[in-house]
Amino acid sequence: MAPGVARGPTPYWRLPLGGAALLLLLIPVAAAQEPLGAACSQNTNKTCEECLKNVSCLWCNTNKACLDYPVTNILPPASLCKLSSARWGVCWVNFEALIITMSVVGGALLLGIAICCCCCCRRKRSRKPDRSEEKAMREREERRIRQEERRAEMKTRHDEIRKKYGLFKEENPYARFENN
Repeated sequence: MAPGVARGPTPYWRLPLGGAALLLLLIPVAAAQEPLGAACSQNTNKTCEECLKNVSCLWCNTNKACLDYPVTNILPPASLCKLSSARWGVCWVNFEALIITMSVVGGALLLGIAICCCCCCRRKRSRKPDRSEEKAMREREERRIRQEERRAEMKTRHDEIRKKYGLFKEENPYARFENN
């Protein structure tokens, strides 16, 4: 069936059943969450751990303030809290250290990938022949040597037959014309 094509009316019993299931799933989530605006400001002048229990809160170490995390920005602005004293998620990592650590890890990861790519490309370019290629080369060389031996045998046999019947080729066939 094509997407967007209506399949007919939805049975009446499915709507309340789906709504009830959604409601049952959201009730525990809503009960566990504290009110967003009030929860962060209530934890000001308390501990960092208490503030960061709510993931939408940001702890500022300089003034011991629990603030709402500015979700519109990736990093909290300096007017709200300095990066060196801002904590989010865990109390022992500040944003400055997090940015530096992530930059170093990301750079090391990119460098490692680049080195692996270079090594793989170089290995493919200057690859030594593997066993099957070496075996094929050896067999080819042996065939060439046998062929040369057979050629030499045939030449000596033909030369013997020519001698026997007086048809032996001279070294310089034009030598007899030069003396005249």
